[in-house]
Amino acid sequence: MHQYFATVARGLEPLAAQELHCLGAEAVQAEFCGVRFGGGRELLYRVNLWSRLVFRVLVTLGDCPCPDGEALYQGIQALDWRPYLTPAQTLAVDATGKNHRLNHSHFTALQVKNAIVDQQQRHWGDRSTIDTQQPDVRVNVHIRGETCTISLDSSGRSLHRRGYRAAVGSAPLKETLAAALVQLSGWTGQEPLIDPLCGSGTLPLEASLWALNVAPGLFRDRFGFETWPGFEPALWQRLRQDAEGSRKARLATLVWGCDRDPAVIDQAQTNAQRCGLADQIQFFEQHLEDLAAPASRGYILCNPPYGERLGRHEDLAALYQLLGEVLKQRFKGWTAFILSGNRDLARCIGLKSAQRIPINNGSLPCQWMKYELY
Repeated sequence: MHQYFATVARGLEPLAAQELHCLGAEAVQAEFCGVRFGGGRELLYRVNLWSRLVFRVLVTLGDCPCPDGEALYQGIQALDWRPYLTPAQTLAVDATGKNHRLNHSHFTALQVKNAIVDQQQRHWGDRSTIDTQQPDVRVNVHIRGETCTISLDSSGRSLHRRGYRAAVGSAPLKETLAAALVQLSGWTGQEPLIDPLCGSGTLPLEASLWALNVAPGLFRDRFGFETWPGFEPALWQRLRQDAEGSRKARLATLVWGCDRDPAVIDQAQTNAQRCGLADQIQFFEQHLEDLAAPASRGYILCNPPYGERLGRHEDLAALYQLLGEVLKQRFKGWTAFILSGNRDLARCIGLKSAQRIPINNGSLPCQWMKYELY
């Protein structure tokens, strides 16, 4: 059994651990900003293909002492790199974490790269070329105290970059966070869902992809493990075909996204088209004050601006007050969830929240606030 570590956004570790368990992971253990788990090669491929919450899946190769740069170099050299990397393959090294002597990630990455290519020269008489953008093999080292954990990055680009979102607004939610918000809302896919401030459509899109059982990795053109020695293309193709076959044909209910800005609605429609949902999700231009409920019950999910990157020169308090009034007057019987990173603005909604779930949007502490509308 191989040891893996999935990196996730802070606060989503328990949710990601549950997802990994459902995907077949063994010995699942949530840690800070990640989940450690075990499994075989098929699980590695499946997690990359199916996970909605994980950023990267790292394959743990081992640990080595790293009190200083020389010890790190020797520790990396002690690992036989021939099964993982040949001179014909390109290489990149990512370094995170630090200690007293190894406190610059560029120097740490350089020491690791030098140790690897020096070993290659000794064994092969040749070495890998460095490609920081799209390498065949991406090595990840993490410094914690005087220990370095050495891993291979199986994902390549972060898994939050699904591949369907060509167009984004000025302050888009990461797809992984949007998927987490949908799960935390308890929406089952059976009741209507509306995002009245949808921007480029990430929340409705991620909700629909989950409801249709669409593997998010199907939209990507490449994963890191596909260029590794020992890659099994037949196994990978079977998993992709199984995922294609498990997709549901139609949503069981309506999913809407609206916004007052026609430009971002165009973006949302483009994104829906790229993931094959243009005929199932309705994205349309609509001012918030004109929005009305299309059914007696359903879910409102939205991420209004909260002054960090958008709306600095707008009256956001008035927007939040209007949002509260529309929910109270026109959406009785519905359940609303609003993501807010500004408590003062959240108070302007004028409704009492039934639940507040702490969650981070990047580095910004936020709350996913639930409102039962009577």
